[in-house]
Parts: sequence; C-alpha cells; structure tokens
Amino acid sequence: MLPATNTQVLLKTRPHGVPQAEHFEVVQAPMPTLAAGEFLVRNHFLSVEPAMRGWVNAAANYADPVPLGGVMRSFAAGEVVASRHPGYAEGDRVMGLLGWQHYAVSDGTGIRRKVLERDLPLSLSLGVLGINGVTAYFALREVGEPKAGETVVVSTAAGSVGSAVGQIARAMGCRTVGIAGGPVKTALCVEAFGYDAAIDYKNEDLAAALARHCPQGVDVYYDNTSGPITDAVVQHINRKARIVICGTASVASWEPWPTGPRVERHLLNKAARMQGFLVWDYEHRYEEAVAQLAAWVRDGSLRYREEILDGIEAAPDAIAGLYRGDNLGKRLIRLV
Repeated sequence: MLPATNTQVLLKTRPHGVPQAEHFEVVQAPMPTLAAGEFLVRNHFLSVEPAMRGWVNAAANYADPVPLGGVMRSFAAGEVVASRHPGYAEGDRVMGLLGWQHYAVSDGTGIRRKVLERDLPLSLSLGVLGINGVTAYFALREVGEPKAGETVVVSTAAGSVGSAVGQIARAMGCRTVGIAGGPVKTALCVEAFGYDAAIDYKNEDLAAALARHCPQGVDVYYDNTSGPITDAVVQHINRKARIVICGTASVASWEPWPTGPRVERHLLNKAARMQGFLVWDYEHRYEEAVAQLAAWVRDGSLRYREEILDGIEAAPDAIAGLYRGDNLGKRLIRLV
C-alpha cells in the first residue's frame, strides 16, 4: 500500500559557495501518478556528492543548476514498486538521478543502470560500484595512465573516490601516497585502503612530507581539491607527469576568479599534462567498470567504507558536512 504523500527535499534559496541546511526545505507532496511508459521507484538510499555544490550554485557548470523550488538533484538507489514501462518491472533495482525524495517517477531518463549485483548491498551502487568507483577507475586508468613502479599521489585519499584510486593504483604496481585531513583519515588511508604512506595536510608541513614520501618525485597526481594542496604537489612532479583534475573541493567559490600560484612553468619545464575528467564522458563504458569493480569487491581486493545517515531529515545539512570533513567514507542517506 503506497502512502498518500511523498517526502521531498527542495532547494529553497540559491547558495553562494557550499550549500547549508537553510538553503533546503523538507516538504510533503502528493504521491505522483504514472502515465504510460513510466514507473515508480521507492528510493532506499540517497547519495551525497561534493559535486552537488556545483549543481545548486548559479555559476556556470557542466549541468544546469537545480531550479529554486525543485527537488534536489541527486543519485539514488531503490526498487521499482509500480510500472507502466515495458523495460522495467516491479522488483527491479535501479540507480540514477532520482532526487532527494522517497518516491520518484521515471520514464527511464536519468536511470544510470539496473543494479544486477544481488549478492552485494544496494548501497554500493551509489559508491564503489557507482559514480565514485567508476570515476576512480576511468580517471586514473584513462587520464592518469599509471605504470608499474611509478608514484601516484591522491588528495582526499580517504574519500569515496580517493580510496578507490589508491587501491586501483596499488593493484597496477604503483607506489601510492595519500593526502587527507587529520590523523583518523590518514590512518584509514594506510590501514584500510593500503596506501604506502599518508600525509596529514592539516598537521604536517606538506612540502616536507611530499619530499620525504615521494623521494623519486610524483608521476601521477589525482587531484580532488585544487588550491594549496595542488600547489604543493605540482612542485614535485616528474617529467611527463600526468595530473588528473577530478574535483576542486578546496575552492569555496569560482566567482570572482580565484588567484594563486601559477602551474604553467612547472608543466612546461616537465612536459607534464594536466587534464580534467568528467565521468559522463564514459557512460558508454559504465558496465565495464562496474563489472571489474564488483569482482574486486567480491574477492576482497577493493575495500570501501560507508557513512550512513538515517532519515531524509538528515539531507539538508549533508553536503555542508562533506565540506566540513565530517564524514568517514561514502556519505549516504538511508530512507526509513
């Protein structure tokens, strides 16, 4: 029996920088009805991504901003509970852009995939077997192009993307050095995710630590932060180094355009490459990555950590919490 109302989180006001709880509101809306060619999903897990900051700000981004009064855009994973679509049946598990809400109607647009890994938790489809793991897999392998024996440095190394990057790089025969904030997260990097070394950027001299842990220089830098961490790492890159730009978490706003040290001379002198990565460019190969990542999870060679918040009421502050560094692992909201 379906409820009469659908709980949703709406974008109430437009933030400048990191969205806070006050920018959202939790509302009760009428339950949607199905037209021909549509199906109804009961969301079980909602994802919280650093990229969601860009989805709600007015500044130009790779996606149109969430409209004011609209359901907050997010990936979610759930189960089809009613269907008038020939391609989706009741009981199918799906993951896609279903929004911060208990129930979502879809015609298939925005659905990333049917979740077929019934032996693994559904929540993984939003983390290590979802956009985070797929990003780590393709950005490192296709843009970073690591080779056995090289040194790979990863910022936000204990996060949902960074932790996977480090483990994949280790599997490819690389030396891995993670950068994270605080002793708990640096310990996770080494003890849980197998990094050869980890640097606490909040409590260590970053330049000195990089020199100590990367005595042969840096061949691949997987950049999730931009800002001062990247400025420090770039000074240690080797000739023909590859820098993967996956995130800019340390920059609160890109309006006005931020200033800082220039990297061009280092790139020129080292004949190095810096390239941005968007996972949407690899949508046609998504299943390839998920199949390999799932195999690694099953055999224990790819470890993950989840941080689960219970109840949709936790959603409004969830993005801000990421940028405060509150989370340990992939942040999810479990709907109860």
